[in-house]
Amino acid sequence: MKFAYLGRTGIKVSRLCLGTMNFGPRTDEKEAFAIMDRALEAGVNFFDTANVYGGGDNGHRGWTEEIMGRWFAQGGGRREKVVLATKVYGDMNDENDGPNKPSGLSAYKIRRHIEGSLRRLQTDRIELYQMHHIERHAPWEEIWGAFEGLVDQGKAYYIGSSNFGARHLAYAQAAAEKRNFLGLVSEQHKYHLMCRLPELEVLPAAQELGLGVIPWSPLGGGLLSGNVLNPAGGGARSGQAAANLTETQRAQLEAYGKLCAELGESESNVALAWLLANPAVTAPIIGPRTLAQFEDTLRAVEIELSDEVLAKLDEIFPGPGGQAPEAYAW
Repeated sequence: MKFAYLGRTGIKVSRLCLGTMNFGPRTDEKEAFAIMDRALEAGVNFFDTANVYGGGDNGHRGWTEEIMGRWFAQGGGRREKVVLATKVYGDMNDENDGPNKPSGLSAYKIRRHIEGSLRRLQTDRIELYQMHHIERHAPWEEIWGAFEGLVDQGKAYYIGSSNFGARHLAYAQAAAEKRNFLGLVSEQHKYHLMCRLPELEVLPAAQELGLGVIPWSPLGGGLLSGNVLNPAGGGARSGQAAANLTETQRAQLEAYGKLCAELGESESNVALAWLLANPAVTAPIIGPRTLAQFEDTLRAVEIELSDEVLAKLDEIFPGPGGQAPEAYAW
C-alpha cells in the first residue's frame, strides 16, 4: 500500500480509503469484519463512515458505526491501526432532539452527535471528524467554537468537510484563521471521470488551502465499474443503470471499456488510478460490498497511467476545460 499526508497535516493515510456505507444494509456483519481485517492486512489504514450510515431499507441510522464498534472491540490493535473518519450533520431520528431534530451543524448538534458516534464506535476519539454538508444558518463562530472544544478534549483530532463548494472552503478557513485554529484539513467531494466539475473551483481551492481531497463515488455509482454495459454480470442495478444511459454516455463507456481492455486493467481500477494520478487527491473512497470486491481494488494503487492514456481519457470524458476562470473566460 502507498501512503500520503492528509492535506497539510503530519498524519499519513493510505491512498485508498475504505468506505463502509454498505456495512449493515448490503453487507452483513461477518463479511464487514472480514473486509476490515483484510484492509488492515493490506495496509489500508484509512476508514470512512458517517453517523447516518445504515439507515437504508430495513436499516437504522447508526448501524454501520455499531458494526465498526463491535469490530474494534475485538482488540488486537484494530483501533490503534485505523485512522478513523466519521461525519456529522444528518438527522439521527432522535426524538429527544425535538425541534433541533433536522439536519444541521449547530453547536448543540455537533456536541450531542459526537457522543453518539463515540458510543456506537466504542472508541474515545475520532481522527477525522467531518461536516457532512454545509450549514446555511449557524455562523462559523458557533461551528468552530464547537469543534475547537472537541479538539481540545481529544475527542476529535482533525476537522474535515464534505460536499462544500469552493467558497465555503474559503469562508471556513478565513474564520478558522481569525481564531488561530487549524480549521479544515480535508474535503470529501463527489469526483470521478464522469463528474469533473470540481476541477473548476473545488480542487484548485483545496490545493491552495492545503486540504486533502477525498473523492466519494469514484466509480460514478457503478457506471465506471464495467458492469453497466454487461447487465448479466452486474445484476438488476446495472441493468437499470444501462437503461437510463444517454447515447453520449453509452458511447463514452464503450470507448472507455475498449481502452481498459487494451491496457489489460479493469475499468474500476483505471477509474481509481486516474483519480490517484491527480496531485490534489489524497485517497478515493472505495465502497466494497464483498471481500472479493475489496481484493480487486488493491491493484489500483499499482497502476501508473501514461500521459498518452491520460490524454485519451480526457478525450473520452472531457472535463470543464481546466480551472476557473480560464476554463470559460479569456
